[in-house]
Order: sequence, then C-alpha cells, then structure tokens
Amino acid sequence: MSTTREQLLQQFDALLQPERFKDYGPNGLQVEGRPTVTRVVSGVTASRALIDAAIDAGADAIFVHHGLFWRGMDGRVTGWMKQRLQRLLAHDINLFAYHLPLDAHAEWGNNAQLGRVLGWQADQRFGDQELGFAGAADFADAQALALHVQGVLGRAVTCVAPVQQRAIRRVAWCSGGAQGFFEAAIAAGADAFITGEISEPQAHLARETGVAFLAAGHHATERYGAPALAGHVAATLGLEHRFIDIDNPA
Repeated sequence: MSTTREQLLQQFDALLQPERFKDYGPNGLQVEGRPTVTRVVSGVTASRALIDAAIDAGADAIFVHHGLFWRGMDGRVTGWMKQRLQRLLAHDINLFAYHLPLDAHAEWGNNAQLGRVLGWQADQRFGDQELGFAGAADFADAQALALHVQGVLGRAVTCVAPVQQRAIRRVAWCSGGAQGFFEAAIAAGADAFITGEISEPQAHLARETGVAFLAAGHHATERYGAPALAGHVAATLGLEHRFIDIDNPA
C-alpha cells in the first residue's frame, strides 16, 4: 500500500502536535521528496550514513529525531550539508524530523519508549515543557541501577553516586542532552536521574544532594522513539517501515 506525502505529514503532526512546543528548529517536513510514499525508514539523526542506507533500502521517506536544520546555524548549503541535501534531492526522498515533540509523546516518544525498555512506567512529568518523566523503581543503590541501564542499553554508563548510598525507589529520566533537567528531577523527588550526557556541574550536584546522576549516551537513550512512532504510523497507513540504527558513541 501507499499514501501521499501530505497524508503522512498529517499523521505525524496529529500525533506529535509540534505547534505546542518551543523548539530549536523546524518540526515536520524538512525536505520535500516524491508525492507518493510506500516505504519509510526511521533513524535517530539525518546523517549522510542514514541517508545512504535509506537510499539502499528504497525509502520514499525518512523519519528522524535530529533533522538537518537548527536555529542559529550557518545557512549556506556547502560541505556536509550539501552532501546530505544532494542525496535526498537526487533520490526524491522526503525527510521528516521531530525534535522535542518526539521526546515528549506520552506513548511513542523517546522518553516513553526509554522508560518502556528500562522497565519503568511514568506517573509524573517535570521540567521545561514537561519533557522529563519519572516513576517508581526498585534498586539497592546507584551502582545496581547503573548496571541495569548499561545492560539494557548495551553501553557504558557514567554514574555519579552520592557519598551516602541509598536505595533507588524513584527514578527520573529525560533522553539526550537533558543534563540541565537534573535540578528539576531532584525537585520532583527522584533518587536518581538518567539522561544522555553529563556536564561539569552535575557531578557536584549529585554528591551534594544525594541524588545519583547517570549519563547513558545521547544516541543510546534516543534510539527508541523514532522507530516506535514511525512504525505505528506506517502500520496505520499500511506502509513498509524499517529502522536503521547508525552507531554513534556519543
């Protein structure tokens, strides 16, 4: 089966409601391709490697979390930007990108899906635009939590544990580069906070507040929303869907 580019866009927009968010770049259709879509490829980032893989897979559309265009970027189409756009345009492939709306979706988004794979059900939202999720957990201490996260995500985890170890009964999480949400997670009553990256201040806050901080990788924490949502929409419309994971150590 197939659908039109506009019908696909309407499905994505209806689920993700991008108009509700203040974001760092445009959400929705970023590059226009062929008007009819049969096969959708999803991925985390619209890198050249993903675009090449989608071309090999015969994709009519690519759905990603990290698109091509961001606020404040250099607007010239040269170098890597030219190479990515050149491939999309030459093969007439549509590029759909949703940033914060994909993080926030209560069922198919990055944070909902990260909680699912880690075994947690969110019962609270917190932070700017309510992007952070929190829920009950049961771990002896921060090290036990870190081993669990590392085992599920298949990636080394940076864990800064408080001096006085305590049981982890409540976890908060926000995928990607959400280290700035740590104070909001502490205020929300978390015993530990999981995100993708760590910056210098968070280590001190963890030690001083008694709340553990875990950085599990930007890419590793954001691998789940794009395939979940694109797969759901593809199934609804009767389209083919394939998730292509381009490895990223960040």
